[in-house]
Amino acid sequence: MFFTLPTLLTWARIVAIPLIVGVFYLQVAPSMQNLMATVLFIVVALTDWADGYLARKLNQTSSFGAFLDPVADKFLVCAALLILVQLDRVNALIALVIIGREIAISALREWMAQIGASRSVAVHMLGKLKTTVQMVAIPFLLFDGHLLGFVDTHLWGTVLIIIAAALTIWSMVYYLQKALPEIRAKVR
Repeated sequence: MFFTLPTLLTWARIVAIPLIVGVFYLQVAPSMQNLMATVLFIVVALTDWADGYLARKLNQTSSFGAFLDPVADKFLVCAALLILVQLDRVNALIALVIIGREIAISALREWMAQIGASRSVAVHMLGKLKTTVQMVAIPFLLFDGHLLGFVDTHLWGTVLIIIAAALTIWSMVYYLQKALPEIRAKVR
């Protein structure tokens, strides 16, 4: 099911990444770049909800879609974090923690699937909370201004991305603890 509507939405999330990055190379005012990148990020991030909803509603779930969806999310978050580091809106250490966790947990899930223990590292509510906080923090940091005249998005985005980094570490420890018994059994 490579070309169902839900899968096409997931592909669109990946294809949109260069557009979000490219906004910062346009010859327009920085505030317009920020607004355009923020709107694009939000629209693209919403496709994550839409593709899952449509896959279930249209009965178009697939193994490929289940594989591609988290990959698209990781690409989107990593690209946005790299932009934000470049713009000096996110500390590189925070970006490294978040990106490093994504790589480590993806590798762990791949290995656990190969040994038949993927259920031990299935998505947990803690991981979903981490993703939600990231997906709110990133547009705030991309906008980098005052929303409605009084909400300092840089301040709130910074607070939220720090919380996301803490949740990132916490969720990584959780997944590693869940996988440890399986790892010990296979290493022996």
